Amino acid sequence: MATIKINGAEIYYEIHGHGPETMLFSHGLLFSGKMFKDQVDYFKASYKCVVYDHRGQGRSEVTESGYDMDSVYEDAVALIRELNIGPCHIVGLSMGGFVAMRIAARSPELLKSLILLETSAEKEPNRIKYNFLKTITQILGVSSVVNKVMPILFGKTFLNDPARKDLVQLWRNELLTNKKSIARAVKGVVDRESIMNELDNIYIPTLVIVGDEDVATPPEKSKNIKLKIPQSRLAIIKGAGHSSVIEEPLQVIDVIEVFLNGVH
Repeated sequence: MATIKINGAEIYYEIHGHGPETMLFSHGLLFSGKMFKDQVDYFKASYKCVVYDHRGQGRSEVTESGYDMDSVYEDAVALIRELNIGPCHIVGLSMGGFVAMRIAARSPELLKSLILLETSAEKEPNRIKYNFLKTITQILGVSSVVNKVMPILFGKTFLNDPARKDLVQLWRNELLTNKKSIARAVKGVVDRESIMNELDNIYIPTLVIVGDEDVATPPEKSKNIKLKIPQSRLAIIKGAGHSSVIEEPLQVIDVIEVFLNGVH
């Protein structure tokens, strides 16, 4: 548990395990590195697992600027270089996937493989809706939109499972820890540019994972990524929405492990 000054921001990170190869975990919007707890607990036995929080989220510093996806990508590149953990396997979910794809396309020497979850290489199609929610958040805080956000971030199976009621509440509470300043990170995600034309530059082994109940970045978006990256394969997680690492952690671990065992 530490922080490192990168591009004018104090970035929070944790290192777990001491394996010969490194896995870097890059989280989704409104979350933090905590979302990968199950995966880190599993893979730290054989890999060095590095988890970090994007600027303005989790325990990283809230800066005035630097929230556009190119800047957040530059944060991740600087982190890899400063910690001397490249080439590493990067695991990026949603916003983390936007970052991971940019690294793979622009700084491939830093990566050994690319693992994308619940993400898209296209522009945000729900810009108007999400900008509206962002504006409400800026004025009234996350508590005013959390009931709208939960069905975007989680699938119906998870949300309606009585056995996981406490887990649903735990993650609802986690979302409520976001301050009004989270709107800066939201803007960066909502206003992102498409990088579909950069995917042709990705030649490292790639795994694309998507939940069959993901409404934020539906399976179609993942299929489009797979079609554009030559060395890629697609895995569908059953009964999971946009936060598959939380909703179906064992399914996610299984497909990642099989993939990594084939990466040389």
